[in-house]
Amino acid sequence: MSLSASLPAPTVGRALAHTRTITIRGYERSDGLFDVEGHLTDVRAKDVTYPGGGRPAGHPIHSMWLRLTVDANALIVDVNVVSEVAPFDDVCGAIAPAYRGLIGVRVGAGFRGQVKRLLAGTRGCTHQTELMTTMATAVLQTLTGSLKQPDDVKPFQLDGCHALATDGPQVAAFYPRWVRKPQAEPVDVPTDL
Repeated sequence: MSLSASLPAPTVGRALAHTRTITIRGYERSDGLFDVEGHLTDVRAKDVTYPGGGRPAGHPIHSMWLRLTVDANALIVDVNVVSEVAPFDDVCGAIAPAYRGLIGVRVGAGFRGQVKRLLAGTRGCTHQTELMTTMATAVLQTLTGSLKQPDDVKPFQLDGCHALATDGPQVAAFYPRWVRKPQAEPVDVPTDL
């Protein structure tokens, strides 16, 4: 089976207006913990003015960093947040300490809901919170092969996407213990990681 390498060519003319880049890297530390670092940037193709300031074209409006330090159980043991560039430089970064409220939270089922409960609205930064929830799956990818999970607990990735449906052929081949018979109705699986 061949997958397309890119989107189809646009059918109308267009000009670049905005670029958001998110880069996430996971590191295994020498002390047995893991650092997962995210960087979010927003760059406008034209000069932009907003209350309190502006940026010339090509310069970031946002450049924000986030580091989660987790153990092999995906439990957050440290959080670092830096707003390197923000629309309100002197105010945006002041919310960084609120993210330390995630220390002790496990990245896994229900994680995005916990982040929203702790950091939604004025309790957080829209961009840092978005970066945090995007990083959740990267934490689990970083821990692949290291994540400690009891044998009697269904692996977290099963029923998390169509390819790993517990009534599908991949689970039958690679996780036979967790196979279930197909149901007439689709199973409503929470997607809140």
